Amino acid sequence: MQIITADETELVARLQAGEDDAFEDLTKEHSPSLLRTARRFLRSEEDARDAVQDAFISLFKSIGGFESNSQLATWLHRILINCCLMRLRRQRRHPEEDIERFLPRFSDDGRQIEQSVPWTESAEAILQRAELRDIVRSSIDNLPERYRVVLLLRDIEEISTGEVAKLLDVTPNAVKVRLHRARQALRTLLDPHMKL
Repeated sequence: MQIITADETELVARLQAGEDDAFEDLTKEHSPSLLRTARRFLRSEEDARDAVQDAFISLFKSIGGFESNSQLATWLHRILINCCLMRLRRQRRHPEEDIERFLPRFSDDGRQIEQSVPWTESAEAILQRAELRDIVRSSIDNLPERYRVVLLLRDIEEISTGEVAKLLDVTPNAVKVRLHRARQALRTLLDPHMKL
């Protein structure tokens, strides 16, 4: 259950009243986290900044209808996700890469041709290594868009399968398949970096 604070209730009231300093307070407080999220989805800094700006504009236009049954930050985050997804849809001028080249290959008898490298470090130790963190981000960026977006929404943003399906206008099964394939492809991309 989300807890709505008195400060947030006051900020919403000020926003709904159209106070300029309320919008300034909102942007100062939320811009850094929104920009980090937008950067995960969009490959250029300019696009990420534009998506954040679009999110604030969208909030500005619809704040009158905001009901305080959810946190303002949660609502703003969802608006940003939608702005990122709309921007990605507009950018689909280039044909999407096939994910097959990233997936593990199997022989006719069903055995994996190139075995995955055992990851001997704990997940926590791996994430603490800045170099590897950059490799993981880069590998995620290399995934074809439809798989990268599902991986980001489910594994990074922790949005439910059903909600991701609604956001992307696909079936929950399609989300599960794309997520599974994205994780497999990411594993294949990371394997060369995991050898000790």
